[in-house]
Amino acid sequence: MKTFREKKHQPAPSREDQGAQARPAPRRSARPQGALPAERLPVILEVLPNKDYALLDSGDGQKLEQYGPYRIVRPEGQAIWRPALPESEWAKADAIFTGDTDEEGMGRWRFPKTPLGETWPMRHEDIDYLGRFTSFRHVGVFPEQATHWAFMRSLIENAKRPVKVLNLFGYTGLASLVAAKAGAHVTHVDASKKAIGWARENQELARLTDKPIRWICEDAMKFVEREVRRGNGYEIILLDPPAYGRGPKGEVWQLFEHLPAMVEACRQILSDKPLAVVLTAYSIRASFFAIHTLMRDSFAGMGGCVESGELVIREQAAGRALSTSLFSRWVAE
Repeated sequence: MKTFREKKHQPAPSREDQGAQARPAPRRSARPQGALPAERLPVILEVLPNKDYALLDSGDGQKLEQYGPYRIVRPEGQAIWRPALPESEWAKADAIFTGDTDEEGMGRWRFPKTPLGETWPMRHEDIDYLGRFTSFRHVGVFPEQATHWAFMRSLIENAKRPVKVLNLFGYTGLASLVAAKAGAHVTHVDASKKAIGWARENQELARLTDKPIRWICEDAMKFVEREVRRGNGYEIILLDPPAYGRGPKGEVWQLFEHLPAMVEACRQILSDKPLAVVLTAYSIRASFFAIHTLMRDSFAGMGGCVESGELVIREQAAGRALSTSLFSRWVAE
């Protein structure tokens, strides 16, 4: 992953706060008929250290990362092993997330050397964007997603035809910018106005304001249901939902309760020549087999293949793999 400038506004909410009001359990259709897609699993997609981003070390419930010019320490519950680097290397951190105050924003970060601004310039390959010290420990990019972005870019460039991409729970827009730069028409949906504002800033910083991106602040489930009624179609759909979240009107999103209906609805808004549906699941207590089986069932009769597994970041210090999330993607033949 290669991985963002400064405008004053409050940071976007966390993945756990994003998403879709108390809504009744979604009405689901009968299980699709037809042969199940082929399957490939387990698939481990890795991000390696590079000049823009590196997982330097991890352990004792923390991770030491390099984001462009800054060395950052953040909590990481899965790092139950011991750090490989000496304490002196961790002491070189420019920013440490503490989370030990009731303040919003930068009050939850400690800067051991020089006080830093809220944002800083970052880069993913040839796309510039903003990193930001937020009150919920994230910095505006999820490096493990780079493998999905590269996969999507390849699909768009090799299609040799117009491609429409729908990015649901789109957060700060990196996936949308990658898709637009590759030549796609993009619809970006997120429930947070702050996240949409941040994504627009990233579009300006990336010098991609001439690219066709629709920025929509809306509950993702409601948007997809409307697209079904409108008969709109997309070649690629990205699904990056939180485990729990709220929409702009207080709509409650619960992943285990609402994801099955969301995946079914996404199938209905695929075009006649679809390319892929990519699902990533964070912070859930489940095996990737759960979402793999959901995706395979949902795309019965569609052909293609469902690939599922984990997204990991390969550590620089000792070469250990830090698992960040589960994924499953249906890919057309």
